Amino acid sequence: MNVTHSRAYLLCILMVSVSGVAHAEKVKSVEDGNTMTIVLDNRPVPLKLAHIDAPEKKQAYGDASRKSLADLCLGKNAVLQNRQLDYSGTLVAVVQCDGSEANRLQVERGLAWVDPKHNNDLSLPALEAMARRDRRGLWSDDDPVPPWKFRRPPRKAKLAHVQHSDDAICFVDKWGGYRIVNGDRRYGC
Repeated sequence: MNVTHSRAYLLCILMVSVSGVAHAEKVKSVEDGNTMTIVLDNRPVPLKLAHIDAPEKKQAYGDASRKSLADLCLGKNAVLQNRQLDYSGTLVAVVQCDGSEANRLQVERGLAWVDPKHNNDLSLPALEAMARRDRRGLWSDDDPVPPWKFRRPPRKAKLAHVQHSDDAICFVDKWGGYRIVNGDRRYGC
């Protein structure tokens, strides 16, 4: 099934069951701490947990976060609430497995951040603050890097500097290389 058909299928599922709660047959796989694949009407459907963002696989606590979500939901029936599609057409929902809300537990355990751009659950920031205070999970690190910053490497500075063999520092801007001599720019390093 191509992407266009998948999005159309998900949109139809959402439109039919907007007012109710959708039951997934099983959680088929867990990709990371806030992403899983569920089986919905005998079709695999990717799903993101609403309101949160978890460490990436290659990031500190990425594996612990994925394992936590897998322990909560993998192979179990899931109940989806507040379903919607995100900008890329991925299903996003609050997920309950065996009566436990996975989104909330990931934050309580210190294995996910409250997503500052997409959270509308007013109780989650307090849970994150308690996990920070108690230094649970990723909050045991002195300065954990949020996944939205980890995914976007820092921008390169507009000015670069190059060290030359004569120990003079040469800066480079859009007009070329220069040195600072007596407070003035001298081009031609």
